[in-house]
Amino acid sequence: MYQLVLSLWRTCVPYIVAFLVLQAARLGIHLDNASVTSALVTGFGTVYYAVFRFLEHRFGANWGWFLGAARPPSYQSPAPAPAPAAPTPAPAATSPDPTPDPTPARPDYRNLPEGG
Repeated sequence: MYQLVLSLWRTCVPYIVAFLVLQAARLGIHLDNASVTSALVTGFGTVYYAVFRFLEHRFGANWGWFLGAARPPSYQSPAPAPAPAAPTPAPAATSPDPTPDPTPARPDYRNLPEGG
């Protein structure tokens, strides 16, 4: 969950910076058209993100602070599902086990898709 929040934060910080820079620029520039402002924010935010991702990749993780965190998130693929076990032959007829397992088997819900 932390990796998801970190990736979202690192995506939002450039747009927050772009918004603040453009608001500061509006003090000297008269922009009436909201679509122009939106395009400038999107363009500046994209360039800002690309520049600092490049600097972070090329010159070290400290450049990542300009994106909100000093390291990029690391995405790990989920563990593959275990292969089904081969059926084992039934044991020879013997006396039943006198002590049954006290914990009943519970289904594993960890690998279900979201909303399932």
